Amino acid sequence: MAERAKWDAGLYDEKHSFVWKLAAGLLELLDAKPGERILDLGCGTGHLAARVADTGAHVVGVDRSPEMVRQAREKYPAQRFEVMDARELTLGGAFDAVFSNAALHWIKEPERVIVGIGNLLRPGGRFVAEFGGKGNTNELMKAADRAWKKLHLPCPSPNPWYYPSVAEYAGLLERNGFEVTYAILFDRPTPLDDGERGLRNWLEMFGASFTEGLPDTKRGRLKEEIEEQLRPIIFRDGQWVMDYRRLRIVAKRL
Repeated sequence: MAERAKWDAGLYDEKHSFVWKLAAGLLELLDAKPGERILDLGCGTGHLAARVADTGAHVVGVDRSPEMVRQAREKYPAQRFEVMDARELTLGGAFDAVFSNAALHWIKEPERVIVGIGNLLRPGGRFVAEFGGKGNTNELMKAADRAWKKLHLPCPSPNPWYYPSVAEYAGLLERNGFEVTYAILFDRPTPLDDGERGLRNWLEMFGASFTEGLPDTKRGRLKEEIEEQLRPIIFRDGQWVMDYRRLRIVAKRL
């Protein structure tokens, strides 16, 4: 779902499995039933879609990344996965539910996504999502900005993400034919795998927009500077702990 040209699906599964492993609460809110038709929006490498399918639901997974979809198909050949942009959903038939985990903060046109979801859901169908909310990765963003300026790079530093407040996102849903039944913004400090290497892995996986277009020497120096800025803030007991804040929301299509 991200705007970057290519995702490293292997790195995603090897070093960032927390993205889907921390979604147990979201699946409880989804409460999938046998026979339901459910869309996993931003399915990544397919792990959550497969877990939902284990309930007996009929699941379709879509993701903008061909690399992610290719790996999902290899891992779960019995499931249906499609390459598709969340802003341009083109699936036939009505769905009972759409769920999305850790994907929607990559899309800066949220209303287009919401309209598309509404068009796919049957009346009374539910939308269940979790993604980065207001204040997510705030320390990282401040460190990136300081590093950007220190290295005399063209200002301002890039911000690839959409992190709305509860009120902002609930308002978008309500203006587009949904009733919001549950919404919460909460802190979720998240330890990164691989010890000392954890932040560098994260930047390589999710932070490509900070270095895109820069020469190799500047790209490496920027990552080093971001690490230096963040070390006294989010490096604890030999591990990087990312300052995540998540928006979790449930809405019903009217």
